[in-house]
Amino acid sequence: MENAEPPAERRISAGRLMLIAVAAVLLGVLVIRNHLTTDSGPPPQPVPAAAQPSASPSASASPSASPSAGRPPATPVESPSGPFAMKSSKPVRIKIPKIKVDAPFTPLHLNSSGVLNVPPAADRNLAGWYADGVTPGALGNAIVLGHVDTSLGSAVFWGLGSLKAGDKVEISRTDGSVAKFVVDSVESFPKDDFPDARVYGKTPDAQLRLITCGGVYDKKAKDYTDNVVVFAHLLPPA
Repeated sequence: MENAEPPAERRISAGRLMLIAVAAVLLGVLVIRNHLTTDSGPPPQPVPAAAQPSASPSASASPSASPSAGRPPATPVESPSGPFAMKSSKPVRIKIPKIKVDAPFTPLHLNSSGVLNVPPAADRNLAGWYADGVTPGALGNAIVLGHVDTSLGSAVFWGLGSLKAGDKVEISRTDGSVAKFVVDSVESFPKDDFPDARVYGKTPDAQLRLITCGGVYDKKAKDYTDNVVVFAHLLPPA
């Protein structure tokens, strides 16, 4: 994702970014097949971006690929070797205290058709990460997907839209470390007008994207109308 990223981490081409975007939409497709068409209402929706406080004066949710997205350029925390980041290590568990998320990870890969798989719908408490991209905490933009609901009810990222700037996300990793992120913003985008470059593009520091379905469930189309995206950046050691 970044020129200085570890060689072991394969960069995502522009074509792959589009495939990941398809996967974000497919988070709703699995629900289409099994969705409980109740009138229980939509999942929590993000506060409009303009009304959200900034997590910190120097924080930015926007990747360097789209500096005109309405936020100042990212100001990464500098270390002697550059922006602060952790060594590459696979994630094993995600915790979001604000919405009581405590879930294991499953790696996600491109399937035989070249489209990124999404987490199995049979397990409601499971998050997926793009295993051929950046690991959470490493330099670049780590991509994490999760269902908002399944046929069995609400799923791991049901409450994602209720997060706000300043909320924390913790990701435990196989090397025993914990990557701690702070939320910069939580936004909702129509699936037919999704800002691929801003969500999946390169970042100058260690950032995280959490993605699920959002908006309202369109019973006629049998799909959610939007995708909810959490933009977050890695916190340096205390």
